[in-house]
Amino acid sequence: MTTTPVFDPTLFHIAEGIAHVCAGGETAPLRAHATAFSQYLADKGDGARGRIRQEAMVERARGGIAAMWRVPARDIGFVSSVAEGISLLVESLDWHEGDSIAVDLNEYPSVVAPFAAGLRNYPTLRLAQGKGPDRIAAAVDRSTRVIAVSYVSYLNGERVDLPALRRLADSVGALLVVDFTQASGYLPIEASVADFAFCATYKWMLGITGTAIAYWNSTRQPSWAPTTAGWYSIASGARPDWRAGVALRSDAGVFTRGNPSHAGIYVLCGALDFLARHDMAAVQAHVQGMTTALHDRFTGVGIQPSTPRDPARHGASICVDTPHNNTIVEAMQAQGILAWGGRGRVRFSFHGYNSAEDVERIAAAFPPLLIGAG
Repeated sequence: MTTTPVFDPTLFHIAEGIAHVCAGGETAPLRAHATAFSQYLADKGDGARGRIRQEAMVERARGGIAAMWRVPARDIGFVSSVAEGISLLVESLDWHEGDSIAVDLNEYPSVVAPFAAGLRNYPTLRLAQGKGPDRIAAAVDRSTRVIAVSYVSYLNGERVDLPALRRLADSVGALLVVDFTQASGYLPIEASVADFAFCATYKWMLGITGTAIAYWNSTRQPSWAPTTAGWYSIASGARPDWRAGVALRSDAGVFTRGNPSHAGIYVLCGALDFLARHDMAAVQAHVQGMTTALHDRFTGVGIQPSTPRDPARHGASICVDTPHNNTIVEAMQAQGILAWGGRGRVRFSFHGYNSAEDVERIAAAFPPLLIGAG
């Protein structure tokens, strides 16, 4: 475990004396975001010339994400949220009687709800249960049309084996849909393992809410197209002749039906520039050094996290189940430690601005609070 942060903490809005360990909910924002907002406002106020610069920032963001995820920029688009992106995908698929979708029982709502909300019209939802790393396979058979997973779980920080799931999906002809929200920004990402992938940008990506990434693997799914559209997602900006029908964009910009969140894109561009200055493997090693150390500190005093200890099977969070999660989080905040509660667990999430000192503060503060809560 390294003692020095990979990121300079003074570049973030973190108050003095605060251990900010809630990246799985909200990361600390970069101070440079203020400059990004100012530039957006200046461009917004500059008429048509400003709009051209706004669209140039959209293309810049697409290129930055493509470089990070190792995919073509044309396969990167934007939606307002992961839930919106997956809903658009669900609506676009030609479902047949007997189809099924495989998801984990504890999957994040934005991944499952777009399927579950339409169960009267859409296929059977098959829920993988248990803790085994290959449990999703038990929910997959020849009826499976989609395997939908988070690369890293929001609930317990568990990381899935995406290459294995790719092989599983290919064996039955299913789509692999991945949410990278709890991974992108500290884990190296190979997005091409998925047919479609999505990612909120306000966590480890250091962006803000209102802008999420949508990835369309056009090599694997060249004939895919959504069934709804808007002015931004059609092929031509000229005055349309509706009598001729609607031609859609041929790239992942088709995910964006109206204006993208340009303010969020400006912030994201700054965040991508910041992240690109750091070796992602070094960021991963740093955060996982802290997660593993915290896991060991907890088990050393008899606390068993719900997160697997093996760094190959977890991300940047260590979670402990407790019905007193919100009370404990409030008590820790009073001690200057910003963790995250809800869902019956306390979650400690690290990013590049954290250090070994944060681990020691958690290890000293959390056990007495957990014991005291009963």
